[in-house]
Amino acid sequence: MALPSDQANFVLIPFMAPGHIIPMIDMAKLIAKCGITVTIMVTPLDATRFSSVIDRAVGSGLSIQLLQIRFPCQEAGLPPGCESADSLPTYDLMHNFFVAINMLQKPVEEILKGLKPSLGCIVCDKHIPWTAETCNKFQIPRIIFDGMSCFTQLVTHNLYISKIHETVPASVPFVVPGLPDKIEFTRLQLPGLLNPGSRDFTDLREQVRKTESQAYGVVVNSFEELESRYVHEFKKLKGGNVWCVGPLSLSSNDSLDIAQRGNQASIDSDQCLKWLDNRKPGSVIYACLGSLSRLSPAQFIELALGLEESGHPFILVVKGGSKSEEIEEWILDDGIEVRTKERGLFIRVGSSSADFIALSSRRLPDALWVEFHS
Repeated sequence: MALPSDQANFVLIPFMAPGHIIPMIDMAKLIAKCGITVTIMVTPLDATRFSSVIDRAVGSGLSIQLLQIRFPCQEAGLPPGCESADSLPTYDLMHNFFVAINMLQKPVEEILKGLKPSLGCIVCDKHIPWTAETCNKFQIPRIIFDGMSCFTQLVTHNLYISKIHETVPASVPFVVPGLPDKIEFTRLQLPGLLNPGSRDFTDLREQVRKTESQAYGVVVNSFEELESRYVHEFKKLKGGNVWCVGPLSLSSNDSLDIAQRGNQASIDSDQCLKWLDNRKPGSVIYACLGSLSRLSPAQFIELALGLEESGHPFILVVKGGSKSEEIEEWILDDGIEVRTKERGLFIRVGSSSADFIALSSRRLPDALWVEFHS
């Protein structure tokens, strides 16, 4: 679908979470380098997190702008300031968070009416389904952004169609049908949208599936050499309109951009690199559950003690949240941080796992990264 010459403004609407916004900002810079104006919709909280990165991009001559949109926390029953998924004190409020996201449609559409240059395309996270109706109103293409891979897209689609995971007990392995390889999961290993448990997001899943099928195409933070057969199969599923633009984390050569995006860590990037420089290549285990995960104290203890028992140098990211005080008390009482100080680094966050990988892998490309996601 060709865009009219007077419609050169790509509007990016990310899901409000660091792991979703960070690659979208990387993508915004790549698009802007093609001479296209890019507008990124963010909440005031995320504007403070990422404005310095955008300001540098603008200073380098790129046509990028941040548009702040007020996030209706209190109207949706959220505590003040909960404008990003990683700021929720408990995941029991996730339903309220999606209610707040749905309330953004009308104010965003009002902003889009007066956008300069005029609106040409929306690139959005698939978990913001109202953008499908908005694109129909403005008669513009809607492109979905996927921050993971064609593999996950294909697995999710095949599970949704076959519903095989609904026919087996929670802990019994099953083979996902229709894939190039034999891939097994248990239902307990599936993400919440496919295995809702106590938090049932069935309605959201149905909305996402419906609006996803209506999108003009999908942009994926992956590259064909990594998963060529899955890229091929996913392109067949989407009529060819799939574009692999990753890994976006390697698109920036500015170490300051990498260090300053996302939340602030307890130590800066220079300290991280100095610590890594004193370790052998390929020896470090990096354990992080991303910005959205919340470990119980018991889970954290098992992970920390396992890293200690491994005998390897390790970096363990300690995420804040409702149980962070209990976790910090255990770290102090047990003495693990003191015992392992010669080979262990505990980082309090704040920071995004993707940022640290992108920064550190430039210095130690053979390092052993073990990253966990819920």
